Amino acid sequence: MVKKVAIVGAGPSGVLLAHYLLHRQEKYHIDIFDFRSDPETVPFSKSRTFSIVLSQRGINALRQIEGLEEAVKAVSLETNGAVLHQKNGKTRVFSRKYSQLSLDRTSLVIKLLEQLTIKGGNQVNLHFNHQCTQVDFAAKQVKFKKLDSEAEITVDYDLLIGADGARSVVRESFLKTENFQCKQNYVVNDYKSIFLPPLDPKLGINWQKGKVHSWRLDNGTTVLLVYQTDSSWSGVVLFPHKDKTIPELANKQEVLSYFRHNFPEIGQILPESEAEDFANRPVSRVLTVRCNRYHQGDSVLLIGDAAHGVSPSLGQGCNAALEDATIFNQILDKYSDNLAVAVEQFTLQRQADGMAVVELSDYAFPVSKKLFFELLFRNSLSKYLSRIFPKFFLPSLFELVAEGKLSYLEIFNLYQNWIAKVKKSNQEILSK
Repeated sequence: MVKKVAIVGAGPSGVLLAHYLLHRQEKYHIDIFDFRSDPETVPFSKSRTFSIVLSQRGINALRQIEGLEEAVKAVSLETNGAVLHQKNGKTRVFSRKYSQLSLDRTSLVIKLLEQLTIKGGNQVNLHFNHQCTQVDFAAKQVKFKKLDSEAEITVDYDLLIGADGARSVVRESFLKTENFQCKQNYVVNDYKSIFLPPLDPKLGINWQKGKVHSWRLDNGTTVLLVYQTDSSWSGVVLFPHKDKTIPELANKQEVLSYFRHNFPEIGQILPESEAEDFANRPVSRVLTVRCNRYHQGDSVLLIGDAAHGVSPSLGQGCNAALEDATIFNQILDKYSDNLAVAVEQFTLQRQADGMAVVELSDYAFPVSKKLFFELLFRNSLSKYLSRIFPKFFLPSLFELVAEGKLSYLEIFNLYQNWIAKVKKSNQEILSK
């Protein structure tokens, strides 16, 4: 008997899970719902979001479905490390053993949807502009409001997947159930996206294309930029929530003045049009999510940010979300598509990892300038000594997270002393 699956959220994790379910011998009919418009029909200039970096963990999740890795690579650029730009004009280069893929999140979703449409046939239906309003666990029904007509529909399901992000409506329904606990916190940094044009050779600026570039002020304000396939650069400006300097930049002249003073290299290439857009762009806040379980009853499951929303500092939000789809597929294999067992097993196998990736993302990077330089020193040492004395020196935390050979919990256990040290320091500084 074909089982009806309703996936709330057409982001990377929800769409990738639909791909996995499609490959399970026509056992599932899948409906995907999202409150946003179809990104394939919206001009990219309006749907463009922010760059993400897919590490080996995320790439491995794509690789299991024929054609996905190649399709995503076609709109991505390979990166193999980072460059830290210092105040004195010098740079520190950090190389990675494993290459990663950099692309706009919207581009990733579009490619996953394109492939799903090609392969899905009558097994998959996409419903955009549908806002989830209510979940009835007992009746196994979920309600949606059509945003383009205000009409309401009720959908029956055998399996409901909440892949609707850190502010998940599906997860909100869990709060009405027994013994469910969920803790949400805003990360200490807010952010604004930034988009820069191709570099003008006349300026003499030569940023390496295959690296993630960063600039950091003493107060923790950080700019991250990644090269794009059209030769432009995109990224984010992260800044402490308590610091209102960036939110109060009211016009293009104030934005230009701020960047020319604090980030001179970026100020040289920041066009007036982007400065004006940056001033008008809203400030974004990120929620972290910690849940004590990811399933409800025998037929509902949370994945991605709905289950374990993370700080963007380690770049693992999307990677962890894609890995969720892989792990649930493996569980379905092991338990022969017994959904009641599979959803419970997902909590048992993934919840500790989810808690670990939130902690790692929150506290891998210290606010303290002294600890930040200790972090750089630790990374430099580990790069060489871990190869010579692997029993005594750990590989870099960032290398372990990116390569995906160890689970997040295993990495957390290896680095729990460092995480505890940073956590204590950050909390002391931020409480002042």
